[in-house]
Amino acid sequence: MNHSLQEKIEKLTGSIHKTNILDEQGWTSEVRRIFTGDRSYLLKSSYKEKYREWLKEEAQVLKKLSGNPEISVPEYCGFIEEKDGDHLIMSFEDGMSLTAALAKAASDTERKSLLRSFGRFLHEFHEKEPLDIFKSEGDWLQDQLLKAQYYAENGQCDGSLSLLENLKADRPSPVKQTMIHGDCTADNVFVVDGEVRMFIDVAGMTVGDPRYDESLAIRKFMDNTEYVTAFYEGYTWYRVTKEEFQYFDEGLYEFF
Repeated sequence: MNHSLQEKIEKLTGSIHKTNILDEQGWTSEVRRIFTGDRSYLLKSSYKEKYREWLKEEAQVLKKLSGNPEISVPEYCGFIEEKDGDHLIMSFEDGMSLTAALAKAASDTERKSLLRSFGRFLHEFHEKEPLDIFKSEGDWLQDQLLKAQYYAENGQCDGSLSLLENLKADRPSPVKQTMIHGDCTADNVFVVDGEVRMFIDVAGMTVGDPRYDESLAIRKFMDNTEYVTAFYEGYTWYRVTKEEFQYFDEGLYEFF
């Protein structure tokens, strides 16, 4: 961290005593824990255009949710834009991602309990009345397809233009829109005391198609029938069909 950036951060956090690069790193950002005199913070830094855009969106979502107890996310503390990179400061939360918790679990029973908790947490989120700050007149899926086209045309994703044309031609039947996380993988929910209790990496949080969240939620254990069953013991809202899962996880997610 250069001196100029440290000075900007300290205006928001107070004097920094030390920083640690965290073992659990995302694909899109460099993540550090910052220690000050009385608390610690999480610093996320992104340097590529696409990921800087996502980081800025995450900052905007966290700022919108400041002081709102209905949705559990880290506390927004500040956002710094520089020429070569952007930096988001938020509260540091004790716990770990669901991915890490599943890897650390001592038994299948413990893993199933975690997945059941994940299902409940996501179900409760999808049942919430959409917050006015996220409501939009637009069509969420259409917006995603437009973003996907931009990323594909500019070589910023794994998805191809031919796959995109198939997605445009074979859109699933519409369903009631709900609050969605927008990247609801096991990496992006936080476990505290054995329960999924918080969303992290919330750049895509908005009102949209809940089947996208659901498909990403089960993607890592889709081939394990017992794990899928445990998730759905918690998530009783709706069960995606094979075709819906393929559309959202194996199709749309290729662009994000």
